[in-house]
Parts: sequence; structure tokens; C-alpha cells
Amino acid sequence: MGVNKPYRRTCRQFVNGNYFRQEVFLIHPKYAKSPQHFVRAFLILQNDLHKIFEYIEPADDNLGCYSFRIHELFFRACVEVEANCRAILKENGYSEGNINYWNMNDYKKIERSHRLSSYTVRLPVWDGTKDVRKPFEPWSQNDSLTWYEAYNSTKHDRHSTFEKASFENMIDAISGLIVLLSSQFLDEEYEYETPVMGLNRKAICDNWNLTIGSYFQIKYPDDWPEEERYDFNWNEINKEDDPFQNFPY
Repeated sequence: MGVNKPYRRTCRQFVNGNYFRQEVFLIHPKYAKSPQHFVRAFLILQNDLHKIFEYIEPADDNLGCYSFRIHELFFRACVEVEANCRAILKENGYSEGNINYWNMNDYKKIERSHRLSSYTVRLPVWDGTKDVRKPFEPWSQNDSLTWYEAYNSTKHDRHSTFEKASFENMIDAISGLIVLLSSQFLDEEYEYETPVMGLNRKAICDNWNLTIGSYFQIKYPDDWPEEERYDFNWNEINKEDDPFQNFPY
């Protein structure tokens, strides 16, 4: 038997192996606070990434490139990663330590609830073999994230470590943000003028799905243990005062 009540800001496989089933729970007001705030920030960031692609071709040969424009986008992506991690923990009742001092040691606990290391992101336009990224894969081995360490290095000593704000680390940071958003909201962009969810969802061959923003492609984890998959009837539990539960971090 699986999980009979969804966790806040948490998408995962259902017992039948699917993700898109009764996902209307994503737009319930108690599922997430101001989800559109986080989605809008990403959509603006993605638009700025496309502008960088006008000058730097998305290709293996350019992974080592660095510049102030790349540095700017890299930082913004990492700030959004932190903002999403913070929201997940806070809204699920995580209370260890001082909230003002939460760091990656705290954020890493989200691996348990969201299985971030199993997400795969693909760039649709790329020259070479590095178009597929798994930004949180090191967490499956309890290792640190190279791109996030690079962010911290350049934040504290940009002059000496400027080259770490590279095109590759920027791509991984943005991919990490995409994973976090997908693990909370699938491809829902919270445009409430659309009355029915899912009608315009586009799946791509080989189990790839479009992400929020309809540019990047993603594969959701398919390795959730049976007992950790969702197994609920939304039409029944949505009548409760609070149809969600906190993940026990």
C-alpha cells in the first residue's frame, strides 16, 4: 500500500507507475504557497538563457566558457534553487536550526522526499553529447554538488574563482532548478485562466516530457519504492479541511 495523502509541494509516482493522475491537487490552495511566484521567476530566467544562446552556442566545446553574463544567470539560478528548497522545507514543517541559517546540509534532506537524484533533464538544442544533465545525481552517493560548490566559491571570492562561473555550471544550476520545480509542480504553470489541467500537455518520445516553459525536457523518476508511491483518491480526500500532510524530515 502506498502513501494515502499527498505531501505538500511534492510530486511523485502513483502506484500504477504514472505521474499524471488526479494531479488537480497541484492547484489546491493548501498544496503550495504562491507557486506562481516560483514559476514566474524561472520563466524569466529561461528567457534570459535564450538570450545567452544567441552569443554562446549550446555545445560541448563551450562548456568551459565564462563571463559576467553567465555569472549573473548562474547566480540567479542558484538563488532560485535555494528559494525552492527553503519553501519545500518550511511548508512541510521542517524546524531544525535557525531558518535564517539553513544551508545545503538542510536542503540535501529533500532528496528523501523528492528523489531529486533520479531526475534527468535534456536540452533540446545541443551540439555534442553533453545535452543530458542529472544535476542532483551526486546526492545518490551522498556527495556534494559541483555546480553549487562553484556558486559558493564565486560568491565569496569572485576574483580568484571567476572561471568556476562557467557555462557548464550555469546549465547544471538551471537544470537543478528545473528538477526542483518539476518535482513540486510537474509542468503546471498556474495560469488560472485555463479551466482544465492537462489538455495541452505534450509528451515527447522515449518517455521525455516537456517542463514548465515548454523548452527543456525531463524524465521523472521511475524507481520509487511501491510503499512510497502515491495511492489516494483525490475526489475523496479533497473534502477534508486539509487534504495534505507534512513530510517527516
